[in-house]
Amino acid sequence: MEKLFETALFTRSSLLKILEMKSYEELVKIPENFRNSIFWNIAHLLVTQQLLCYRLSGLEINIDEDMVEKYGKGSVATENVKESDIEYVKEHLLTAMKETHKDYSRGLFKEFKAYMTSTEIELKSVEDAISFSAYHDGIHLGIVLSLMKIV
Repeated sequence: MEKLFETALFTRSSLLKILEMKSYEELVKIPENFRNSIFWNIAHLLVTQQLLCYRLSGLEINIDEDMVEKYGKGSVATENVKESDIEYVKEHLLTAMKETHKDYSRGLFKEFKAYMTSTEIELKSVEDAISFSAYHDGIHLGIVLSLMKIV
């Protein structure tokens, strides 16, 4: 599990650098033939990890609930993003994963409600959720890198 957390933090560090180097306009632009922006992809993976690890374990998530509505599965990306949302994601992108690592090490995740992802991967444990989250982060890093070539 340590390698998964290490990988997740590396991916998120790369995404944080992108958040810090791109302008507001570049972060929120939704290019033609795309459904979302650089920022939406990054906010989405933050939300998804929290839902998969914490909510499916019957625990409270460590991010604001309004972020789930704005950036969770099924949300619609918009170019009208509050700068405070961008700052929020910058502040929580790494800390949320570090907190999950700490909570996992402390044995906080005792229960888990099985879940079938949209990619038809069944998650049966928090370990599955952590593994899937690292995979999901990588997918969205790839999308972000593609979007960066366009914006």
